[in-house]
Amino acid sequence: MSNVASSGDPVSLPSGVGGSAAAEFGPLVRAFARAYGRRKGAGAALAVHLHGEPLVDIWTGRHSGSKPWTEQTGSIVFSATKGITATVIHRLADRGLLDYDAPVAEYWPEFGANGKAAITVAEVMTHRAGLSGLAGLGGEITELLDHRLMEERLAAAAPDRLLGVPTYHAITYGWLLAGLARAITGRGMAELFRTEVSEPLGIDGIHLGTPPPDSGIDFAPLAGNQLRILAGPVGAYLIGRTFGFPGAPGAAARALLMPGMDAILEGHAPPILATELGAGNGVCTARGLAAMYGALANGGVVDGRRYLSGRTVAELRRIRSYRLDHALFYFPMLWHLGYHSMPMPYAHEGLGHIGLAGSFGWAEPRLGLSVGFVHNRMSVPQMSVDQMAAFWLLPLVMSCLRGTRRVAPEIVTKAAA
Repeated sequence: MSNVASSGDPVSLPSGVGGSAAAEFGPLVRAFARAYGRRKGAGAALAVHLHGEPLVDIWTGRHSGSKPWTEQTGSIVFSATKGITATVIHRLADRGLLDYDAPVAEYWPEFGANGKAAITVAEVMTHRAGLSGLAGLGGEITELLDHRLMEERLAAAAPDRLLGVPTYHAITYGWLLAGLARAITGRGMAELFRTEVSEPLGIDGIHLGTPPPDSGIDFAPLAGNQLRILAGPVGAYLIGRTFGFPGAPGAAARALLMPGMDAILEGHAPPILATELGAGNGVCTARGLAAMYGALANGGVVDGRRYLSGRTVAELRRIRSYRLDHALFYFPMLWHLGYHSMPMPYAHEGLGHIGLAGSFGWAEPRLGLSVGFVHNRMSVPQMSVDQMAAFWLLPLVMSCLRGTRRVAPEIVTKAAA
């Protein structure tokens, strides 16, 4: 590891942890080892970059039975994929190919059907398009794996009564932005991940769906009981019942669940990887996420090269909605254009996206700091604990950052307030 961003020698790593970290990050490394180093069949990785320089690049655990986790191990990051999809859209906007405040139908005429002619790009990117529900889009789970079909059905769909209200588009978000991007560029979102994110940034740690054969990524399948609690007739019955619940429980169920959802996550080559789901099937390394968010954390500049204009970076840093989200149990997500902040210490001024089970990418533009965290445990009994990873990792990163010489003490103190 480069020590350019560090004030001392690398920390001595605990047994079972690979990689390297600046000496100031010893508490973070030890906490990471305790939390993720003893999980059966599972592993994790964490990367922290400051002004593009790695401060932390560590990993632990195993996957696929006995394979050790390495710096090239990637896993499904679920909704952390949304931040990458949003970055693709910002690249298009940066070149003048779309306007955030213009109607989607201006670029994708089919989308204007059934009362959607006035829905803007910004409304889609802030989960206010009234199209969060899966019901009616696919009769069977296999239809949800046909991304072109889902784009067409969303273009023809009518918005629901929550149009204009923040309601997390947990799955449909990816198809909506993919349809928009396809209408503008003629290319699918998996290709755009490569041409607008991975290649310009020199990253082999970000892919949509199955990484290509020439990639160096070692895919880690999901470990744990996954979503098997939803399997079978009983699961299908319960899902059907929750669709009709009033308020947040019903909105969450309609946005997230369909009978058979558990089956598409199973196996060493799960079916979910065979489609392009810009809302949830990104395969990423921690390094890859930290590198991408590094571009957002440093004014759109990477290694002295302009990746996004200052104007676009200012747009994506601005919080567009402070309203409570109706599909996330009225949690104030503080939606940006495709990312979110959180009303908690160390996260209010940053932006990024957390995925199901807790993998996340994050940028703190005031400091030039970016973070990537990935792991592969998907276990319902531990889901609530895993989902909170950012809530303890980010504060610990900031606490350790106080010890580096590259960050002015008054800036870190202000960020930690």
